[in-house]
Amino acid sequence: MASVVAAVLGTSFTLATSSSHAQSKTQLLVYTALETDAMKLYKDGFEKANPNIEIRWVRDSTGVVTAKLLAEKNNPQADVVVGLAATSLALLGQEGMLLPYEPKGMKELNPAYVDSARPPNWVGMDVWGATICFNTTEAKKLNLPTPTSWQDLAKPIYKGQIVMPHPASSGTGYLDVTAWLQMFGETNGWKYMDALHQNIAQYTHSGSKPCTMAGTGEFPIGISFEFRGHQVKRSGAPIELIFPKEGLGWDIEASGIMKGTKNLEAAKKLVDWMASKDANQISSNWWAIVAYPGIAKKVEGIPDNYEKLLITQNDFNWSAKNRERILAEWSTRYNAKAEKK
Repeated sequence: MASVVAAVLGTSFTLATSSSHAQSKTQLLVYTALETDAMKLYKDGFEKANPNIEIRWVRDSTGVVTAKLLAEKNNPQADVVVGLAATSLALLGQEGMLLPYEPKGMKELNPAYVDSARPPNWVGMDVWGATICFNTTEAKKLNLPTPTSWQDLAKPIYKGQIVMPHPASSGTGYLDVTAWLQMFGETNGWKYMDALHQNIAQYTHSGSKPCTMAGTGEFPIGISFEFRGHQVKRSGAPIELIFPKEGLGWDIEASGIMKGTKNLEAAKKLVDWMASKDANQISSNWWAIVAYPGIAKKVEGIPDNYEKLLITQNDFNWSAKNRERILAEWSTRYNAKAEKK
């Protein structure tokens, strides 16, 4: 794990400014990889229900937050982790860094989106999955056919036309890589990525950025995730959202309590609230699948059978256990095209 940690230790983190009356409140230091669009609504909803507790966010991309937490293993700073990939939380659990806790109301949640241990190390909020953002206007100029599968993206016609997230920085990038390794098998998965790499222009350090770049026409194809694809399309960009026929890699935004927190009761209240119907209703503003059944709404551009498109061979514990090995191999093969930090 040291190789991953070392690569990101220089990353700066920003804490939200505390309110002037924060002295009278319990302050929870919460590490997150939530999209910035969502952070305010969760904070406002929780603090309205718990006026004596204040969230102080530390926010960055999934890989960076994961590496920071691992680097702080012997001197943990965070009280709670919210909105981090379940694969990352599974890794923290394997490292003995999480306090198992069953939040109030957990039995109301879909068990597929909660850690199988009892009590669980983490509890899911929502699901995000892989999506290809395809700029139809730019593709027409370049005479590029519309891809329908992951294998299509490895064809020579797309050389230099694709951007995707870096798996060490982005949870979306990591779910792509682990999905291909699980879908195709490790030997064929690396063979596929070797071919895809020939067509990659850049590996970005954000899961959102490839779709944003496709939306502006900087590149015609961006491998991203459905929430950002939906937003870019809704903004009027000439993109089509493609859900490859082999199946979609996916992960869960999840919450867990850091072992050793000095604010345990407040931390439990936050995880209780993140598992609540109210919090899941907030999640449903953006996500087609949330942990609380019956809350999700129809999201424009996301197919009704979206949940059935998610790959079934998706082992979070395997992805966590093999993270260091997979990222080291990936970096050796492909890091030359990484976006400059």
